[in-house]
Amino acid sequence: MGALLATAALATTGCQAVQQPSAAQSGTTPADVTDVSLSGKTVAEGGDLVMALSAEPDRLDPTTSSSLYTRYVMQTMCEKLYDIDAHGELAPMLATDLPTVSDDGLTVTIPLKDGVTFADGTPFDADAVKTTLERNVSKKDSARTSELGPITEVTAVDDRTVQISYASPFAPLTAVLADRAGMIMSPKALADEGDDFGDHPVCVGPFKFVERVPQTSIKVERDPLYYAADKVHLDTITYRIITDASIRAANLRSGDVQVADSLSPQDVGNLEAADNVGLLKVGSLGYQGLTINMGNTDGLGAPPGVIDTPLAKDARVRQALSLAVDRKQLVASVFNDVYDVACSPISPTSPFSTNASEACPEHDVAKAKELLKEAGVTTPYSVEMKVSNNPDTLRLAQAIQASVKDAGFDITITPVEYATLLDAQNAGDFSLLQLGWSGRIDPHGNMYNFLATGAGNNVGGYSDETVDQKLTEAASETDTAARAQLYGEVVTKVQQDNPIIYLYRQRSITGYTLDVAGVSTYSDGVVRLGQAAFVSRG
Repeated sequence: MGALLATAALATTGCQAVQQPSAAQSGTTPADVTDVSLSGKTVAEGGDLVMALSAEPDRLDPTTSSSLYTRYVMQTMCEKLYDIDAHGELAPMLATDLPTVSDDGLTVTIPLKDGVTFADGTPFDADAVKTTLERNVSKKDSARTSELGPITEVTAVDDRTVQISYASPFAPLTAVLADRAGMIMSPKALADEGDDFGDHPVCVGPFKFVERVPQTSIKVERDPLYYAADKVHLDTITYRIITDASIRAANLRSGDVQVADSLSPQDVGNLEAADNVGLLKVGSLGYQGLTINMGNTDGLGAPPGVIDTPLAKDARVRQALSLAVDRKQLVASVFNDVYDVACSPISPTSPFSTNASEACPEHDVAKAKELLKEAGVTTPYSVEMKVSNNPDTLRLAQAIQASVKDAGFDITITPVEYATLLDAQNAGDFSLLQLGWSGRIDPHGNMYNFLATGAGNNVGGYSDETVDQKLTEAASETDTAARAQLYGEVVTKVQQDNPIIYLYRQRSITGYTLDVAGVSTYSDGVVRLGQAAFVSRG
């Protein structure tokens, strides 16, 4: 049996011009700053750290959650079988080693840590892992089912060993288990709470859930049962919902909060000049883009229906919209060139990146007009675009609105609360919406769930047999070059169909006051506070 190595993977979609190289390739962008270390600092044990959270998380349930902001909170409460490190490499967390795979690729074996206890005192063992994975696969509203691939059975071989059986080989598994699918939940809490688990989540982690005040805050406290309790320094962490980036920055400068996520490029200069603030800056594995509702008529997970609008039914109209957007100008004007143009769900730094995945459509107003004319669309063509109601997103939306006007699109912007936007996308209550994805190290995590028919995050109801077949084939392929070619082919097809119009790739900007350390942000976009502490600046 050989080790299952899930490699970091990202690809970018292709048409004509090649996407500009990333920071790591071009050297034009500063190197990532992923953490502020505790090394050499005097730790002040205890205290309540306050983190300004840029949006309200959805339910705190690893099986059903789809929000990045939920991942911030769950990171302190719910450890995973695997995690990634500052370099994007996979490492065991609740497992003791990377999985091993049978010669036929159909049986995956995972060794588990001993002496671990859930926050409610329930022992962590193979049966608990089995219970979680089976819930992720079988729960009707699970967002994890399509992430985990064609599982046929999960077996607790003994207390410390789990085996996962597959109908066909599934290469992305380790990377999948380094996110929500790998967060192991207390079987007792699952039995007691059922569908309400997200209201009272219980996992293994340095902190445990205390309370949630909707639209306001979420509080966690140190878990004395945690197996590495000696590495936990804070008494509590309070996640305070502050949706305006400028207000998060102001609270950081004043010291009212000690950590703030997703700071705006507009505020970076003032924050760098402040004498009490430090910044983490990390390139993203994800993307921001426009999702088009092509067939979500009856809600997420229902069979695709028919939407009788030019945008939904005619690929030429969607291609025209993609060509009408000036991505370079968006990044320059809205984000001060801090972010990178992106034209696909896979980063150019990925080992799965190819010429096909790195190609990028040029801004071409004339071609966009021609396509609309061919499609018989009367211009200006009116489209409503739903967006979250924070200032950066509204600036972006207004820039998109202006960018596509000359090509013949008349976009009406409808701003809503982030949680409401998630509900609208799942219900299919949109024609066009702006949202993104924080990214995963394997391309399967950035593509399958959004593009495969009926997959857990395919909110636009996109369905294409060729895409489905190639994504499934890529997941069962173990050769990196072969997988890369398949993902490149998918990107080319997706750029023809444009169910998602990829726009740019963020750099995660996390702020912290200099009286705290042990804060990390990696390329998956998640702020890690499990070992954070107040420190002396003296």
